[in-house]
Amino acid sequence: MAVLVALAACLAGPAPAAQAAAPASPAVTFTNPIALQRADPHIFKHTDGFYYFTATVPAYDKIVMRRATTLQGLSTAPETTIWTKHASGEMGAHIWAPEIHFIDGKWYVYFTAGWSNDKWRIRPYVLESSSANPLTGTWTEKGRISLPLDTFSLDATTFVHNGTRYLSWAQSDPAVGAGTNIYLARMANPWTITGSPVMIARPTHAWEKAGAIVNEGPAFLQHGSKVFMTFSASATDANYCLGLLTANATADLMNPASWTKNPEPVFKSNDATGQYGPGHNSFTVSEDGKSDILVYHDRDYKNISGAPLNDPNRRTRFQKLYWKADGTPDFGIPVADGVTPQRFSSYNFADRFIRHWEYRARIEANVSPLADSQFRVVAGLTGSGTVSLESANFPGYYLRHKNYAVWLEKNDGTAQFASDASFYKRAGLADSAGVSYESYNLAGRYVRHYEYLLQVQTPSTATDRADATFYAQ
Repeated sequence: MAVLVALAACLAGPAPAAQAAAPASPAVTFTNPIALQRADPHIFKHTDGFYYFTATVPAYDKIVMRRATTLQGLSTAPETTIWTKHASGEMGAHIWAPEIHFIDGKWYVYFTAGWSNDKWRIRPYVLESSSANPLTGTWTEKGRISLPLDTFSLDATTFVHNGTRYLSWAQSDPAVGAGTNIYLARMANPWTITGSPVMIARPTHAWEKAGAIVNEGPAFLQHGSKVFMTFSASATDANYCLGLLTANATADLMNPASWTKNPEPVFKSNDATGQYGPGHNSFTVSEDGKSDILVYHDRDYKNISGAPLNDPNRRTRFQKLYWKADGTPDFGIPVADGVTPQRFSSYNFADRFIRHWEYRARIEANVSPLADSQFRVVAGLTGSGTVSLESANFPGYYLRHKNYAVWLEKNDGTAQFASDASFYKRAGLADSAGVSYESYNLAGRYVRHYEYLLQVQTPSTATDRADATFYAQ
């Protein structure tokens, strides 16, 4: 999985050392949103070179799918209806949260459905296809996944860990209390569990019980020596958010004690970027396999008229998932619509990233919050073939130079600001695989770090050129 390449030796002091290795996980950018009115998105990258994408449609009446050879290409790929709800009875209502998986040479879609005459009689179901292309193939209904407890149950997902296939899902249990919990079971085949399920999470914190008592939408990811399970919590309005469970990769996943829940949500609404209710995620990887990609839905407004489930405007979105030095995921914030931000690591201090701190730009390791080190590379405020670097968590604020120092400041609309905040993007002065930024209005001066603070200076030595080179991640 995607990891940042660490320095081989500790670098102490401001003087640059030898070149650090280029990052193992280069920048990946998307233009969000990817798909309007598509909730609960799930993407599977197959060996045929295609990404397969399915999601909940607002009418809750069918399962749709599209494919493309790139993740961004899914935004314009044609969509096919592969299955439609039954006209009556079972699987006749509330068609929710489809997931596409390829298991033992066949395609499987896991989804949730109710009955036409009892739409809240929600249960998990499975479709199967042996066709090479699941968009054009024939689908067979394998039926309902039989669970020991016949209660409200939804959001089934499957994964393999250490050679064992598991099913995870959300379900209510009157004996536990109100709301839905996360369960786990081993599988005998893609539509049958075996043995007794275990509950690995239930809503206990206030952020899991806002508007509704909910843990749902589990999604599995392994990285290094840990396994992670994200889940969604609370009502499907602006309170919706992601929680995180963590276990050791060598642990018995069927032992609830193996799992630890983060005490706070890891991904939630953000007023600054105008993103609300991010949740029901899945994970995929970039085209080069070097970056983990978070796939999720949210809305671009906070207030909803009526029941959230009747509001059709959840949108599918992508952004890169970053990893902390300790091997845990850093989700950051749901970024603003448009081009997604990047991070910039130093050429000669690989663990240090450009970030803003009290509005001063500097390089620093272990940046928290992550968004302080994320910048959208947008068309330059002056035009003229330039770019500007806009803060991810302070939209409308840009890196600009002032008295040769680089600051993060709000665009005041003046020509002076536009000039100071515009740069020419150049090949890295010390490594053409990197990037350097030359000032638009101070020709020959480049953004570089000096005693860890960013300046615009004229590079004249190898050290200067190294300090002015960064890698996009």
